[in-house]
Amino acid sequence: MTDLLFDERRRQVLTAVLVEYVETTEPVGSRAVAKRYRLGLSPATIRNTMADLEEMGYLSQPHPSAGRVPTDKAYRFYVDHLAGDPDLPPAETVELRRHYAAPGGTEQLMEQTSFHLSALSRMTGILLAPPLKQTVLARIELIPLSNERALALVATEARWITTRTLSLDSPIAADDLREVGRQLTRRFRGKTFQEVLEDLSAPTDPLDPLRARAGTLVDQVFSLLRDRTLYVGGAITILDHPEFWDIASMRNLLRILEEKNRLIDLLSEQAEEDGVQVMIGRENPYEEMQECSLVTSAYTYRDQRLGILGVVGPKRMPYPKVITLVEETARLVSRALSRQRQELYLLS
Repeated sequence: MTDLLFDERRRQVLTAVLVEYVETTEPVGSRAVAKRYRLGLSPATIRNTMADLEEMGYLSQPHPSAGRVPTDKAYRFYVDHLAGDPDLPPAETVELRRHYAAPGGTEQLMEQTSFHLSALSRMTGILLAPPLKQTVLARIELIPLSNERALALVATEARWITTRTLSLDSPIAADDLREVGRQLTRRFRGKTFQEVLEDLSAPTDPLDPLRARAGTLVDQVFSLLRDRTLYVGGAITILDHPEFWDIASMRNLLRILEEKNRLIDLLSEQAEEDGVQVMIGRENPYEEMQECSLVTSAYTYRDQRLGILGVVGPKRMPYPKVITLVEETARLVSRALSRQRQELYLLS
């Protein structure tokens, strides 16, 4: 990249090709650059410069008679060296701040954040809820819903609460169900979720009355402790972009968004990083997402990094706007969480 850094002509031409391709989705020719961007260069000079950029790996040519399109290397250079730091349009800024100024439950905040990111970026919004393994268990409640279902509520000492509907193999009396919750609380209160999971991974005592009485139910309750919730907003929106009109590409991407586990693993790693992170194309370890870019930023709760949010979209995305949107949303989510005074509900 250093040769580009010292060549203003190549920087200008590469920027023009990137901007034009993001806007039109069509391969960019030298005449279009000369006409629209007024670089003070002739079409022949622009054509030669584009050929240099292709040789250097920043542009590619789909077929001999076509113009050029940016490569992953070009997008990376653009993000690292050329993209500015624009303000969001005033109407979008007002809408974002209005949304996060309104009181509401945490689970609603997190779910709606993914949809706001999707609506404002016209791509797919994502939010990874906090991990719970290092938090300390405060109580477990089991609440009957019907003969076949119960609601498990697991609360931590940090006042995060995660809930899930459970399936009952056979009807359990309401009092008996609540008593199972009390017994689990007495046994595991004060332990971290990680310690609880380690206890549960030990060989089962055949004389343990609790496991003998409600083993399947207990297993369902503690499956909550292993999970992180990924909210995905506007998954179908990404199909508006022509990059994903190919059936195979569309299926691969929707599959990874639907299955979520690998995406959760990827986001969990990125959540440890500071600032906005941009992963472009083949920088992504999963082949299904190598036609995408992922722009993310961690959010916090009272100065503790909790999770991560962001946008999944085509590599051909307006990076300055998306980066600003993600950064501002992470700031607003962190501020909204810091105002919480009641129990924070996290739906799994």
